Amino acid sequence: MSKDQSLFSRFVEGLNEFYHAPYRQTLARAARDEEDLFMLLLFSESLGIDNPASFYTLELQPIFLEKFHEWHLRMGMPRCPLQHGGCC
Repeated sequence: MSKDQSLFSRFVEGLNEFYHAPYRQTLARAARDEEDLFMLLLFSESLGIDNPASFYTLELQPIFLEKFHEWHLRMGMPRCPLQHGGCC
């Protein structure tokens, strides 16, 4: 019984991979774009852009400061744009 179950589970995994493989890169790009927008919203007040939600996003900045370095390099900023200290 376990041999049939093992064969069936491998078959289901293969079908799952066959279905999801063409979309993996597109979904990863969409997730990265969404994360870039979130980082811009999170650090917009520090970058000099008015943010009406800065009161709510201020407590999240220390958590995401580790990812900020990757983000500002990906956005084309060679140096850290934050005035109060930075990651570089």
